[in-house]
Amino acid sequence: MPSKGCQLPTCDELYLDPTHYRSIIGGLQYLTFTRPDISYSVNFVCQYMHAPTMAPYKIVEYADWAGCHTSRRSTTGFCTFLGGNCISWSAKKQSTVARSSAEAEYCSMASTAAEITWLSFLLRDLGIPLSHPPILHCDNLSALHMTINPVFHGRTKHIELDYHFVREKVAFGSLETCFVSSTSQLADIFTKPLPKASFLHLRTKLGLCPDPRPSLKGSDNTTHSNA
Repeated sequence: MPSKGCQLPTCDELYLDPTHYRSIIGGLQYLTFTRPDISYSVNFVCQYMHAPTMAPYKIVEYADWAGCHTSRRSTTGFCTFLGGNCISWSAKKQSTVARSSAEAEYCSMASTAAEITWLSFLLRDLGIPLSHPPILHCDNLSALHMTINPVFHGRTKHIELDYHFVREKVAFGSLETCFVSSTSQLADIFTKPLPKASFLHLRTKLGLCPDPRPSLKGSDNTTHSNA
């Protein structure tokens, strides 16, 4: 699939066995529990489970490192780290259409703030209190300004109140926000199709193996270690 946004190829040929198609998608969803790098592509093909045709099935076969835009709704994507380990991630279509990139990023920040809050409570229950407030990185300056500016204006007054949850967290000091350049934004791997080089770079940053290969029966099971 191309790294630039594309539309699904037109195809009226129905997939002969919709149950088989959904079974494949279910297997891919299961893989996302340990392979966050395929979350965007799996989210893309899940949109065609209600009426699968041969077009999305062909994409399933090659959904290894990219996805494709098919609607005007933005995708919320995030990953959270504890130390140097990625412990939570998500790629999900937003429920409403954003009128600007700043609004889309702001709504995404609200969803991420909710996830961070839940993880903070979980760690506290496990007896692991955080030494400092979590830091939420975002590559949109307008969205960052909205988290600290309570003044409404024409471009933001229509945003639903529940999205201002992130502003409250920042005001109470339980969450910090920080700007990160687009080239270093790890969440991009969950929200858009990327060139192969960029995808592989971000996948490495997530801590995934460069070429994960399971040990199969009859394969070389010799253990290798580096000191």
